[in-house]
Amino acid sequence: MTHLKTPEEIEIMTEGGRRLAAVLRRLEEAVRPGVTTQDIDRLAYDLITAGGDRPSFLHYRPEGAEKPYPATICISLNDVIVHGTPSPDGIIREGDLVKLDLGLIHGGFHLDAARTVAVGKVSLEAKRLIAATRKALAAAVAAARPGHTLGDIGFAVQTVAQKEGFSVAQGLTGHGIGRSLHEDPPVFNFGRPGSGEEIREGMVLAIEPMINAGGAAIRERKDESYATRDGSLSAHFENTVAITKKGPRILTE
Repeated sequence: MTHLKTPEEIEIMTEGGRRLAAVLRRLEEAVRPGVTTQDIDRLAYDLITAGGDRPSFLHYRPEGAEKPYPATICISLNDVIVHGTPSPDGIIREGDLVKLDLGLIHGGFHLDAARTVAVGKVSLEAKRLIAATRKALAAAVAAARPGHTLGDIGFAVQTVAQKEGFSVAQGLTGHGIGRSLHEDPPVFNFGRPGSGEEIREGMVLAIEPMINAGGAAIRERKDESYATRDGSLSAHFENTVAITKKGPRILTE
């Protein structure tokens, strides 16, 4: 069941989104060669709690997971698409693509966003992939208007990815968000125009294109993260978006 938010609740989420965006900017600046993913995780925890908020992901156990998530942030390198677990052995190196996926709880509401960071000099393919994934997110947000459908959002992502010669990661979706981190409806990164649930004022959606440089197929790793099956690079961008009478309102930028 989709939970519609009141204007007052969206205002609370707007402030939470502003805080999350500020934390992510600090984390992006901290990503550099020699830093470990655990270092970034500790910084994420410190920044969130210093603002009086709580991490959404720490000890969260999504449906189907074997155990609660042990960290504040998901950090996924190169061919790992999403849900990578920070580690003292996860050393960031020149040329890496680092995906930062982070959530916080502000005023009882969750906010969720992700960024992909290119570390130093990266390949032309990596640059094209990042640009395409950003473009796909922008197209998806633009489609998230009252009277459109969830299929319009997925079609927007799929169209950009295919036009740029890339693939949508198979089986990974965005989601509704609010008092729970994952709410209905699922927000697919592919679809047909006009299909699926109608987008209504008061919806708040975590829209998150995950795009692979190679094939669409994915594999689950032992730490419950997901990687491209063919070892190709992947990029991930996400924003929490409120649907208003006037159209989409990005809360996490």
